[in-house]
Amino acid sequence: MSLSADRPAIWTARLARRPLRRPQAAGAPRVSRLGLAMVAPAILLLLAFFFTPVMLTGVFAFTDMSTSTGIGRGSYVVTPTTLRRLGDRGLGADDAEAISAASYAVDEAGLAAARDAGTDAAFLADIEERLTGETFETARDFELALRDLPSAPRSPRALKSAADLFGQSLVNHRFETRDELAEALAAHAPDVAEEMREALTDDAYTGAVFTTENFTRLATQPETGRLIANTALYVGATLSLFNVGLGLFLALVLFYMPKPVTGLFSTLWLLPRITPVVLYTIMWKWFTWEDGFLPILAEQLGLPAFNYMKGSVVTAWMTMISLNGFIGASFGLILFSGALRAIPLQQLWASEVDGASRLQQIRRVILPQLRWPILFVTSYQTLSLLSSYEHIWLTTNGGPGRTTTVWALEAFKTALSNYSGNLEYGLGAAMALVLVVVGLALSILYLRLFRFGDLVGRPRIEF
Repeated sequence: MSLSADRPAIWTARLARRPLRRPQAAGAPRVSRLGLAMVAPAILLLLAFFFTPVMLTGVFAFTDMSTSTGIGRGSYVVTPTTLRRLGDRGLGADDAEAISAASYAVDEAGLAAARDAGTDAAFLADIEERLTGETFETARDFELALRDLPSAPRSPRALKSAADLFGQSLVNHRFETRDELAEALAAHAPDVAEEMREALTDDAYTGAVFTTENFTRLATQPETGRLIANTALYVGATLSLFNVGLGLFLALVLFYMPKPVTGLFSTLWLLPRITPVVLYTIMWKWFTWEDGFLPILAEQLGLPAFNYMKGSVVTAWMTMISLNGFIGASFGLILFSGALRAIPLQQLWASEVDGASRLQQIRRVILPQLRWPILFVTSYQTLSLLSSYEHIWLTTNGGPGRTTTVWALEAFKTALSNYSGNLEYGLGAAMALVLVVVGLALSILYLRLFRFGDLVGRPRIEF
């Protein structure tokens, strides 16, 4: 038999020796160890730089963490401010006086404090010998007892300074645990009601506690409405006029222009994006401040000349939106231009044969195929604008007044940079968490608006 005649038998024998494999469903992805090894670093980076910060922000948002509380474990300190706050909640004047009253006891701690303060050795020896173990209710009684000692100083000021070293008071004294403060309150002010002592103990804690007060404050303070309106105006105007509108317009115009001109204009529009932030804001200050280009030009034309960046609310908004918009327009220009180049020219030629004009080509042929890039630019730039504040901070700083302060800038100032010095980390984290929730909600809205399921679905015609 010939070799060619034996080939079917040979192949049949080989196939018989191979183990049968379960057929894989059409479209089902194949997961291999190599694929998992390649995906694992990306998952780790995603967890480290996205999910972990978001989770920590969510945790801090439900705390009252600030500069005064610190970020570690706190202690318990009763201060005059604590007593005043409790006075508004029912703490009587007599109870407050009983808590803040100082007593004087000659014990080992007081003697050690006096020794460390450099008290005269002979005077300290008389105190230890004659007054150890005694307690005095008032400073006057203790000073009289000290004055009777043989080595007592003659100066009333020195005598008072020595007496203060033995003073014991709950006010401004640091207790490490809650039980220590509770025992001291029970011993020092037993007539104070137990529920008021519990409230005092809770209020005396200097560390951060879990609370929903941040969100209650955001929901009730009148400034929240102004911040929401400013943010909506900033994001909406910048996104529609520049990031999507101007970027798409430039991409369409350059698409119909010769390539050498297209390259030149594309490079020029990239300058706002590649310019360092500080240098870019300095250029805008030179452009809009009193001695800048625009005021000088306006003065030559007989128009009002002033600081357009901070001189009025209207010009401040125009400057802020334009400054951020030109950066976003360059981003949209890059993506839209690449998407336009991917459209087959045969479709445009066919539309011209059918007599379509440029506007009809854009409306009927180009824009339907740009839904995916428009969706990406819209969602990405919305999230970017919601969280951006650096250009506003470096130019108007939310002014004039606070008329151009947006939510992200207020969150930054609250948590990291304010004039009072008390940085409210918890409130700033709550404001940042609100931005995350709003960003996710808008992303879902965009996906439904642009029919994301149809964009990623299987084509109806397969080749």
